[in-house]
Amino acid sequence: MNKKKVLITGGSRGIGKAIKLALEKEFEVVAPTRSELDLSSLDSVYKYTQYNFEFDILINNAGINIIKKIDDINIEDIRILNQINLESPLLLMQAAIKYMKVNAYGRILNISSIWGLRGFENRTLYSGSKFGIIGYTKALAREVADSNILINSLCPGFTDTEMTKNSLENEALSAILNQVPIKRMASVDEVAHYAAFLVSEKNTYLTGQAITIDGGFLA
Repeated sequence: MNKKKVLITGGSRGIGKAIKLALEKEFEVVAPTRSELDLSSLDSVYKYTQYNFEFDILINNAGINIIKKIDDINIEDIRILNQINLESPLLLMQAAIKYMKVNAYGRILNISSIWGLRGFENRTLYSGSKFGIIGYTKALAREVADSNILINSLCPGFTDTEMTKNSLENEALSAILNQVPIKRMASVDEVAHYAAFLVSEKNTYLTGQAITIDGGFLA
């Protein structure tokens, strides 16, 4: 029996790498490098999706974070962050859904963030994009449900990744973690565990949801 085929972006490190490793035993996982699929380039995205784009499962994991006060944000910041975090994921979903509809089966997972559910100062661009990917998730989930395509978002809180450490000073992170009821960051393997369920055949009814993994931070 042929394994279902997965495309995951940003699979070389952090949460993406953990999800990739969690899925490899059960699925055929494709995790393109930046040279193969550059989400900051529309030409690269179009070329990648033009031929043999046949995936049963799509995981939009890759993303960037630009931390700036509103007065310091420039048009280049807006364009590059929205291209990587919003436009390219939507184009990948558009291409994947065409194949999924033919097979009457598909699973899509969009990695959002707790900052896609509430705001955080100096993260207007990032938070806006993460709210946006949840909007895509909810609208598309309704649109394609009758084709047995389930689409969800996963919203990790503070997770032990390079991005988290780069975006917060040690003192700031310690202060924030004191507000997390579980008093620690999530591990990437914990996030990958829930991601694996959402894209598996065990998930038969859950769609259009933004599922939070934050140790109770937003409770």
